Amino acid sequence: MGFRSTAGAALAALRADLAGDVFAPGDAGYDAARAVFNAAVDRRPAVIARCADTADVVRAVRFGRDLDLRIAVRGGGHAVAGTALGDGALVVDLRRLRGVTVRPEAATAHVEGGATLSDLDRAAGRYGLASSGGYAPGIGVAGFVLGGGTGRLDRAFGPAVDDLLGVELVTADAERVRASADENPELFWALHGGGGNFGIATALTLGLHALPEFSLALVVCRPEHGRDLVRAFREVIATGPDEAGGAVLYTTGTPAPLLPERLAGRPVYTALLTYAGGPRGLRRLAAPLLALPHEADFAGPVPYAAAPFWPAAPPGLRHHWSAECLTDLPDDLVDVFCARARRVPAATGSRFLLVARGGAGAAGPADLPVAHRHAPWLVHPCAIWADPADDERAAAWVRGARADVGPWRTGAVCLTLIGDEGPERVRAGLGAGNTLRLAKVKRGYDPDNVFRFNPNIRPV
Repeated sequence: MGFRSTAGAALAALRADLAGDVFAPGDAGYDAARAVFNAAVDRRPAVIARCADTADVVRAVRFGRDLDLRIAVRGGGHAVAGTALGDGALVVDLRRLRGVTVRPEAATAHVEGGATLSDLDRAAGRYGLASSGGYAPGIGVAGFVLGGGTGRLDRAFGPAVDDLLGVELVTADAERVRASADENPELFWALHGGGGNFGIATALTLGLHALPEFSLALVVCRPEHGRDLVRAFREVIATGPDEAGGAVLYTTGTPAPLLPERLAGRPVYTALLTYAGGPRGLRRLAAPLLALPHEADFAGPVPYAAAPFWPAAPPGLRHHWSAECLTDLPDDLVDVFCARARRVPAATGSRFLLVARGGAGAAGPADLPVAHRHAPWLVHPCAIWADPADDERAAAWVRGARADVGPWRTGAVCLTLIGDEGPERVRAGLGAGNTLRLAKVKRGYDPDNVFRFNPNIRPV
Protein backbone atom coordinates (compact mmCIF):
# COMPACT_ATOMS: atom_id res chain seq x y z
CA MET A 1 0.00 0.00 0.00
CA GLY A 2 1.43 3.40 -1.00
CA PHE A 3 2.09 6.32 1.31
CA ARG A 4 -1.03 8.18 0.22
CA SER A 5 -3.22 5.18 1.02
CA THR A 6 -1.47 4.69 4.34
CA ALA A 7 -1.90 8.36 5.20
CA GLY A 8 -5.57 8.27 4.20
CA ALA A 9 -6.24 5.25 6.39
CA ALA A 10 -4.38 6.85 9.32
CA LEU A 11 -6.34 10.08 8.92
CA ALA A 12 -9.62 8.19 8.87
CA ALA A 13 -8.57 6.37 12.04
CA LEU A 14 -7.64 9.66 13.71
CA ARG A 15 -11.03 11.13 12.85
CA ALA A 16 -12.69 8.10 14.40
CA ASP A 17 -10.52 7.99 17.52
CA LEU A 18 -10.29 11.67 18.45
CA ALA A 19 -12.90 13.05 20.81
CA GLY A 20 -12.15 16.46 19.33
CA ASP A 21 -12.18 17.60 15.72
CA VAL A 22 -9.86 16.91 12.79
CA PHE A 23 -9.39 19.27 9.84
CA ALA A 24 -7.52 18.55 6.62
CA PRO A 25 -7.26 20.64 3.42
CA GLY A 26 -10.64 20.74 1.70
CA ASP A 27 -12.61 20.21 4.92
CA ALA A 28 -15.22 22.73 5.96
CA GLY A 29 -13.66 24.73 8.76
CA TYR A 30 -10.06 24.07 7.71
CA ASP A 31 -9.31 27.68 6.75
CA ALA A 32 -10.83 29.02 9.96
CA ALA A 33 -8.89 26.47 12.01
CA ARG A 34 -5.55 27.52 10.47
CA ALA A 35 -6.07 31.28 10.86
CA VAL A 36 -3.94 33.12 13.42
CA PHE A 37 -4.00 36.74 14.57
CA ASN A 38 -1.07 37.73 12.33
CA ALA A 39 -2.46 38.05 8.81
CA ALA A 40 1.09 37.91 7.42
CA VAL A 41 1.14 34.20 8.35
CA ASP A 42 -0.57 32.01 5.75
CA ARG A 43 0.42 28.35 6.23
CA ARG A 44 -1.31 25.15 5.22
CA PRO A 45 -0.87 22.31 7.70
CA ALA A 46 -1.45 18.75 6.54
CA VAL A 47 -3.75 18.03 9.50
CA ILE A 48 -5.14 20.06 12.40
CA ALA A 49 -6.16 18.00 15.43
CA ARG A 50 -8.29 20.09 17.78
CA CYS A 51 -7.94 18.02 20.91
CA ALA A 52 -10.61 17.69 23.57
CA ASP A 53 -8.39 16.22 26.30
CA THR A 54 -4.92 14.88 27.02
CA ALA A 55 -5.80 11.46 25.59
CA ASP A 56 -6.49 13.22 22.29
CA VAL A 57 -3.06 14.84 22.43
CA VAL A 58 -1.45 11.41 22.85
CA ARG A 59 -3.45 10.03 19.92
CA ALA A 60 -2.53 12.99 17.74
CA VAL A 61 1.19 12.71 18.48
CA ARG A 62 1.13 8.99 17.68
CA PHE A 63 -0.59 9.78 14.39
CA GLY A 64 2.04 12.38 13.55
CA ARG A 65 4.94 10.10 14.41
CA ASP A 66 3.49 7.20 12.41
CA LEU A 67 3.41 9.44 9.33
CA ASP A 68 6.71 11.17 10.14
CA LEU A 69 5.06 14.57 10.33
CA ARG A 70 6.58 17.60 12.00
CA ILE A 71 4.36 18.76 14.85
CA ALA A 72 3.32 22.32 15.68
CA VAL A 73 1.45 23.17 18.87
CA ARG A 74 -1.28 25.78 19.09
CA GLY A 75 -2.17 27.25 22.45
CA GLY A 76 -2.91 30.97 22.33
CA GLY A 77 -1.52 31.19 18.78
CA HIS A 78 -0.08 34.59 19.62
CA ALA A 79 3.55 34.12 18.51
CA VAL A 80 4.23 36.74 15.86
CA ALA A 81 6.23 34.22 13.79
CA GLY A 82 3.17 32.00 13.48
CA THR A 83 4.81 29.03 15.19
CA ALA A 84 1.36 27.60 15.95
CA LEU A 85 1.29 26.46 12.31
CA GLY A 86 3.58 24.69 9.88
CA ASP A 87 3.20 23.99 6.18
CA GLY A 88 2.61 20.26 5.71
CA ALA A 89 2.76 19.68 9.47
CA LEU A 90 0.41 18.25 12.06
CA VAL A 91 -1.00 21.00 14.29
CA VAL A 92 -1.99 19.87 17.77
CA ASP A 93 -4.60 22.49 18.64
CA LEU A 94 -5.17 22.85 22.40
CA ARG A 95 -7.78 25.61 22.33
CA ARG A 96 -10.46 23.37 23.83
CA LEU A 97 -8.23 22.69 26.86
CA ARG A 98 -8.76 26.01 28.65
CA GLY A 99 -9.67 25.00 32.18
CA VAL A 100 -8.10 26.83 35.13
CA THR A 101 -8.56 25.45 38.65
CA VAL A 102 -7.43 27.69 41.50
CA ARG A 103 -6.64 26.40 44.98
CA PRO A 104 -6.85 29.61 47.02
CA GLU A 105 -5.65 27.97 50.25
CA ALA A 106 -2.41 26.95 48.49
CA ALA A 107 -2.27 30.02 46.20
CA THR A 108 -1.78 27.79 43.15
CA ALA A 109 -3.51 27.28 39.82
CA HIS A 110 -3.76 24.19 37.61
CA VAL A 111 -3.84 25.58 34.06
CA GLU A 112 -4.66 23.50 30.99
CA GLY A 113 -2.42 23.80 27.94
CA GLY A 114 -4.77 25.90 25.81
CA ALA A 115 -5.71 28.45 28.46
CA THR A 116 -4.96 32.10 27.81
CA LEU A 117 -3.74 34.74 30.23
CA SER A 118 -7.27 36.12 30.31
CA ASP A 119 -8.56 32.73 31.49
CA LEU A 120 -5.92 32.62 34.24
CA ASP A 121 -6.37 36.24 35.33
CA ARG A 122 -10.13 35.91 35.67
CA ALA A 123 -9.95 32.64 37.61
CA ALA A 124 -7.24 33.84 40.00
CA GLY A 125 -8.79 37.28 40.44
CA ARG A 126 -11.91 35.80 42.05
CA TYR A 127 -9.72 35.02 45.07
CA GLY A 128 -7.61 38.18 45.12
CA LEU A 129 -4.71 36.31 43.52
CA ALA A 130 -2.71 36.90 40.35
CA SER A 131 0.10 35.63 38.19
CA SER A 132 2.69 38.01 36.75
CA GLY A 133 0.82 37.67 33.48
CA GLY A 134 1.61 39.23 30.14
CA TYR A 135 0.67 42.22 28.02
CA ALA A 136 -2.24 40.86 25.97
CA PRO A 137 -5.17 38.76 27.17
CA GLY A 138 -5.09 36.30 24.25
CA ILE A 139 -1.55 35.08 24.93
CA GLY A 140 -1.38 31.36 25.77
CA VAL A 141 -0.27 30.67 29.33
CA ALA A 142 1.90 27.66 28.45
CA GLY A 143 3.87 29.35 25.68
CA PHE A 144 4.26 32.52 27.72
CA VAL A 145 5.41 30.88 30.95
CA LEU A 146 7.63 28.15 29.49
CA GLY A 147 9.17 30.66 27.09
CA GLY A 148 10.16 32.95 29.96
CA GLY A 149 7.86 35.79 28.92
CA THR A 150 7.83 39.18 30.59
CA GLY A 151 4.65 40.63 32.06
CA ARG A 152 2.87 43.41 33.90
CA LEU A 153 3.79 42.35 37.44
CA ASP A 154 7.38 41.26 36.86
CA ARG A 155 8.78 44.14 38.90
CA ALA A 156 6.51 43.27 41.81
CA PHE A 157 6.64 39.47 41.78
CA GLY A 158 9.19 38.37 39.19
CA PRO A 159 8.33 36.71 35.86
CA ALA A 160 5.70 33.98 35.84
CA VAL A 161 8.30 31.31 34.99
CA ASP A 162 9.66 31.74 38.53
CA ASP A 163 6.30 30.51 39.83
CA LEU A 164 6.29 27.30 37.79
CA LEU A 165 5.66 24.34 40.11
CA GLY A 166 4.98 21.53 37.66
CA VAL A 167 4.34 20.68 34.01
CA GLU A 168 2.45 17.78 32.45
CA LEU A 169 3.87 16.93 29.02
CA VAL A 170 3.21 14.64 26.11
CA THR A 171 6.62 13.87 24.64
CA ALA A 172 7.66 13.13 21.07
CA ASP A 173 7.22 9.42 21.88
CA ALA A 174 3.58 10.09 22.84
CA GLU A 175 4.41 9.40 26.48
CA ARG A 176 2.89 11.35 29.35
CA VAL A 177 5.55 12.82 31.62
CA ARG A 178 5.44 15.11 34.63
CA ALA A 179 8.25 17.52 35.46
CA SER A 180 8.73 19.26 38.80
CA ALA A 181 11.47 19.94 41.31
CA ASP A 182 11.16 16.28 42.41
CA GLU A 183 10.23 14.56 39.14
CA ASN A 184 12.52 14.83 36.14
CA PRO A 185 14.26 17.88 37.62
CA GLU A 186 16.57 18.42 34.63
CA LEU A 187 13.57 18.60 32.31
CA PHE A 188 11.89 20.92 34.80
CA TRP A 189 14.90 23.24 34.68
CA ALA A 190 14.86 23.23 30.86
CA LEU A 191 11.18 24.18 30.82
CA HIS A 192 12.05 27.43 32.59
CA GLY A 193 12.67 29.24 29.32
CA GLY A 194 13.16 26.38 26.87
CA GLY A 195 9.52 26.57 25.80
CA GLY A 196 7.88 23.89 23.68
CA ASN A 197 11.07 22.14 22.64
CA PHE A 198 10.60 19.09 24.86
CA GLY A 199 6.96 18.15 24.43
CA ILE A 200 3.39 19.41 24.44
CA ALA A 201 2.44 21.00 27.75
CA THR A 202 -1.07 19.81 28.51
CA ALA A 203 -1.14 21.40 31.97
CA LEU A 204 0.92 23.68 34.22
CA THR A 205 0.83 24.21 37.96
CA LEU A 206 1.66 27.79 38.90
CA GLY A 207 2.14 29.60 42.17
CA LEU A 208 0.04 32.75 42.55
CA HIS A 209 0.51 36.01 44.43
CA ALA A 210 -1.86 37.95 46.67
CA LEU A 211 -3.09 41.02 44.78
CA PRO A 212 -5.96 42.55 46.79
CA GLU A 213 -5.69 45.85 44.85
CA PHE A 214 -4.40 46.86 41.43
CA SER A 215 -4.31 50.39 40.05
CA LEU A 216 -3.37 51.99 36.78
CA ALA A 217 -2.51 55.48 35.59
CA LEU A 218 -2.66 56.48 31.95
CA VAL A 219 -1.35 59.82 30.67
CA VAL A 220 -1.62 60.68 26.96
CA CYS A 221 0.25 63.60 25.39
CA ARG A 222 1.03 65.07 21.98
CA PRO A 223 4.32 64.09 20.28
CA GLU A 224 5.97 67.42 21.13
CA HIS A 225 5.76 66.49 24.82
CA GLY A 226 6.83 62.88 24.35
CA ARG A 227 10.45 63.33 25.40
CA ASP A 228 9.40 64.92 28.69
CA LEU A 229 6.89 62.12 29.32
CA VAL A 230 9.50 59.40 28.74
CA ARG A 231 11.99 61.08 31.06
CA ALA A 232 9.38 61.62 33.76
CA PHE A 233 8.27 58.00 33.53
CA ARG A 234 11.89 56.87 33.82
CA GLU A 235 12.26 58.83 37.06
CA VAL A 236 9.00 57.49 38.47
CA ILE A 237 10.27 53.95 37.95
CA ALA A 238 13.76 54.73 39.25
CA THR A 239 12.50 56.28 42.49
CA GLY A 240 9.34 54.23 42.99
CA PRO A 241 8.82 50.84 44.63
CA ASP A 242 9.00 47.49 42.88
CA GLU A 243 5.21 47.44 42.88
CA ALA A 244 5.31 50.14 40.17
CA GLY A 245 5.79 49.11 36.55
CA GLY A 246 4.48 49.71 33.08
CA ALA A 247 5.68 51.26 29.85
CA VAL A 248 5.74 54.32 27.64
CA LEU A 249 4.24 53.83 24.17
CA TYR A 250 4.27 55.82 20.99
CA THR A 251 1.25 54.84 18.90
CA THR A 252 -0.80 56.14 16.02
CA GLY A 253 -3.65 56.59 18.46
CA THR A 254 -5.58 53.34 18.15
CA PRO A 255 -8.22 53.71 20.90
CA ALA A 256 -7.83 51.50 23.95
CA PRO A 257 -10.56 51.02 26.56
CA LEU A 258 -9.22 54.03 28.48
CA LEU A 259 -8.25 56.18 25.46
CA PRO A 260 -10.84 58.70 24.19
CA GLU A 261 -12.23 58.28 20.70
CA ARG A 262 -11.16 61.82 19.73
CA LEU A 263 -7.53 60.61 19.75
CA ALA A 264 -8.19 57.84 17.25
CA GLY A 265 -5.71 57.94 14.39
CA ARG A 266 -3.55 60.65 15.97
CA PRO A 267 0.06 59.98 16.96
CA VAL A 268 0.40 60.13 20.74
CA TYR A 269 2.70 59.13 23.56
CA THR A 270 1.06 57.22 26.38
CA ALA A 271 2.55 56.49 29.79
CA LEU A 272 0.96 53.44 31.37
CA LEU A 273 1.92 53.20 35.03
CA THR A 274 0.80 50.01 36.76
CA TYR A 275 0.79 49.61 40.53
CA ALA A 276 0.29 46.48 42.61
CA GLY A 277 -1.56 48.44 45.26
CA GLY A 278 -4.31 50.95 45.89
CA PRO A 279 -5.20 54.22 44.15
CA ARG A 280 -3.75 56.52 46.81
CA GLY A 281 -0.24 55.17 46.32
CA LEU A 282 -0.72 55.17 42.55
CA ARG A 283 -1.73 58.83 42.39
CA ARG A 284 1.28 59.81 44.46
CA LEU A 285 3.56 57.96 42.05
CA ALA A 286 1.81 59.32 38.97
CA ALA A 287 1.91 62.98 40.07
CA PRO A 288 4.98 63.90 37.94
CA LEU A 289 3.30 62.41 34.86
CA LEU A 290 0.00 64.16 35.48
CA ALA A 291 1.82 67.48 35.94
CA LEU A 292 2.98 67.46 32.31
CA PRO A 293 0.89 68.92 29.46
CA HIS A 294 -1.39 66.11 28.28
CA GLU A 295 -4.52 65.33 26.31
CA ALA A 296 -6.14 62.68 28.48
CA ASP A 297 -5.53 60.89 31.74
CA PHE A 298 -6.86 58.27 34.08
CA ALA A 299 -5.65 57.22 37.52
CA GLY A 300 -7.49 54.78 39.71
CA PRO A 301 -8.27 51.18 40.63
CA VAL A 302 -8.85 48.69 37.83
CA PRO A 303 -9.60 44.95 38.09
CA TYR A 304 -6.32 43.29 37.15
CA ALA A 305 -8.02 40.85 34.78
CA ALA A 306 -9.57 43.75 32.87
CA ALA A 307 -6.62 46.15 32.94
CA PRO A 308 -5.42 47.21 29.48
CA PHE A 309 -1.73 47.47 28.81
CA TRP A 310 -1.48 48.52 25.19
CA PRO A 311 -4.12 48.93 22.50
CA ALA A 312 -5.39 45.76 20.88
CA ALA A 313 -4.90 45.76 17.12
CA PRO A 314 -7.98 45.12 14.98
CA PRO A 315 -8.13 41.63 13.43
CA GLY A 316 -6.87 40.98 9.92
CA LEU A 317 -3.71 43.07 10.14
CA ARG A 318 -0.11 42.09 9.48
CA HIS A 319 2.43 42.12 12.33
CA HIS A 320 6.19 42.15 12.71
CA TRP A 321 7.83 42.61 16.13
CA SER A 322 11.16 42.44 17.83
CA ALA A 323 12.78 43.49 21.11
CA GLU A 324 16.08 44.42 22.71
CA CYS A 325 17.05 44.46 26.37
CA LEU A 326 18.74 47.67 27.49
CA THR A 327 21.51 48.38 29.97
CA ASP A 328 20.01 51.73 30.98
CA LEU A 329 17.80 54.55 29.72
CA PRO A 330 20.00 57.69 29.50
CA ASP A 331 18.84 60.92 27.88
CA ASP A 332 20.70 60.07 24.66
CA LEU A 333 18.68 56.88 24.32
CA VAL A 334 15.44 58.74 25.07
CA ASP A 335 16.26 61.02 22.14
CA VAL A 336 16.99 58.02 19.90
CA PHE A 337 13.70 56.40 20.94
CA CYS A 338 11.69 59.54 20.15
CA ALA A 339 13.42 60.01 16.79
CA ARG A 340 12.65 56.44 15.74
CA ALA A 341 9.08 56.82 17.03
CA ARG A 342 8.50 59.69 14.61
CA ARG A 343 9.22 57.26 11.77
CA VAL A 344 6.67 54.64 12.83
CA PRO A 345 4.75 53.42 9.75
CA ALA A 346 1.77 55.76 9.90
CA ALA A 347 -1.92 55.06 10.47
CA THR A 348 -1.50 51.33 10.90
CA GLY A 349 -1.78 50.82 14.65
CA SER A 350 1.98 50.35 14.93
CA ARG A 351 3.52 51.05 18.31
CA PHE A 352 6.91 51.55 19.87
CA LEU A 353 7.39 50.72 23.54
CA LEU A 354 9.86 51.24 26.35
CA VAL A 355 9.00 48.68 29.03
CA ALA A 356 10.15 49.02 32.64
CA ARG A 357 11.92 45.96 33.98
CA GLY A 358 14.06 45.25 37.05
CA GLY A 359 12.69 45.07 40.58
CA ALA A 360 11.83 41.56 41.72
CA GLY A 361 12.22 40.37 38.14
CA ALA A 362 15.99 40.73 38.43
CA ALA A 363 16.19 38.95 41.78
CA GLY A 364 15.12 35.42 40.87
CA PRO A 365 17.19 32.28 40.21
CA ALA A 366 20.26 33.16 38.16
CA ASP A 367 20.78 29.72 36.62
CA LEU A 368 17.54 29.51 34.63
CA PRO A 369 17.60 29.86 30.82
CA VAL A 370 15.92 33.28 30.99
CA ALA A 371 18.76 35.61 30.03
CA HIS A 372 16.72 38.82 29.82
CA ARG A 373 15.65 39.03 33.44
CA HIS A 374 18.41 41.41 34.62
CA ALA A 375 17.77 44.16 32.05
CA PRO A 376 16.28 47.32 33.63
CA TRP A 377 14.51 48.35 30.40
CA LEU A 378 13.29 46.73 27.22
CA VAL A 379 12.50 48.30 23.86
CA HIS A 380 9.78 46.67 21.76
CA PRO A 381 9.08 47.92 18.21
CA CYS A 382 5.81 46.54 16.82
CA ALA A 383 4.91 47.21 13.20
CA ILE A 384 1.25 46.59 12.37
CA TRP A 385 -0.09 47.24 8.87
CA ALA A 386 -2.71 46.12 6.35
CA ASP A 387 -1.25 46.19 2.84
CA PRO A 388 1.20 43.40 1.86
CA ALA A 389 2.97 45.98 -0.30
CA ASP A 390 4.19 47.58 2.95
CA ASP A 391 5.81 44.38 4.27
CA GLU A 392 9.40 45.46 3.68
CA ARG A 393 8.83 49.02 4.88
CA ALA A 394 7.39 47.77 8.14
CA ALA A 395 10.12 45.17 8.68
CA ALA A 396 12.80 47.76 7.89
CA TRP A 397 11.43 50.07 10.57
CA VAL A 398 11.66 47.26 13.14
CA ARG A 399 15.21 46.43 12.07
CA GLY A 400 16.12 50.10 12.28
CA ALA A 401 14.74 50.36 15.81
CA ARG A 402 16.92 47.44 16.91
CA ALA A 403 19.96 48.96 15.26
CA ASP A 404 19.33 52.37 16.85
CA VAL A 405 19.60 51.00 20.39
CA GLY A 406 22.72 48.96 19.65
CA PRO A 407 25.04 50.95 21.95
CA TRP A 408 22.76 50.29 24.92
CA ARG A 409 21.63 46.70 24.43
CA THR A 410 22.62 43.96 26.84
CA GLY A 411 22.69 41.24 24.17
CA ALA A 412 19.93 39.27 25.88
CA VAL A 413 16.46 39.00 24.41
CA CYS A 414 12.98 37.95 25.54
CA LEU A 415 12.12 35.21 23.05
CA THR A 416 8.35 35.60 23.44
CA LEU A 417 8.60 39.14 22.03
CA ILE A 418 10.42 38.39 18.77
CA GLY A 419 9.84 36.50 15.55
CA ASP A 420 12.07 34.00 13.79
CA GLU A 421 15.42 35.80 13.96
CA GLY A 422 17.81 32.85 13.75
CA PRO A 423 19.76 30.57 16.11
CA GLU A 424 22.04 33.30 17.46
CA ARG A 425 19.06 35.18 18.84
CA VAL A 426 17.72 31.97 20.37
CA ARG A 427 21.04 31.51 22.16
CA ALA A 428 20.88 35.13 23.29
CA GLY A 429 17.48 34.47 24.80
CA LEU A 430 18.46 31.28 26.58
CA GLY A 431 21.94 32.35 27.61
CA ALA A 432 25.02 31.04 25.85
CA GLY A 433 26.11 29.00 28.85
CA ASN A 434 22.82 27.10 28.88
CA THR A 435 22.78 26.04 25.24
CA LEU A 436 24.65 22.74 25.56
CA ARG A 437 22.76 21.71 28.68
CA LEU A 438 19.43 22.42 26.97
CA ALA A 439 20.51 20.53 23.85
CA LYS A 440 21.22 17.47 25.98
CA VAL A 441 17.75 17.64 27.51
CA LYS A 442 16.32 18.03 24.02
CA ARG A 443 18.18 14.91 22.89
CA GLY A 444 16.63 12.95 25.74
CA TYR A 445 13.03 13.95 25.02
CA ASP A 446 12.94 14.90 21.32
CA PRO A 447 16.03 13.51 19.58
CA ASP A 448 14.43 13.88 16.12
CA ASN A 449 13.50 17.54 16.70
CA VAL A 450 9.84 16.82 16.04
CA PHE A 451 8.89 19.94 18.01
CA ARG A 452 10.76 22.53 15.96
CA PHE A 453 8.12 25.23 15.47
CA ASN A 454 9.48 27.38 18.30
CA PRO A 455 12.67 29.19 19.27
CA ASN A 456 14.35 25.93 18.42
CA ILE A 457 16.93 24.05 20.44
CA ARG A 458 18.59 21.43 18.28
CA PRO A 459 19.42 18.15 20.02
CA VAL A 460 23.15 17.49 20.31
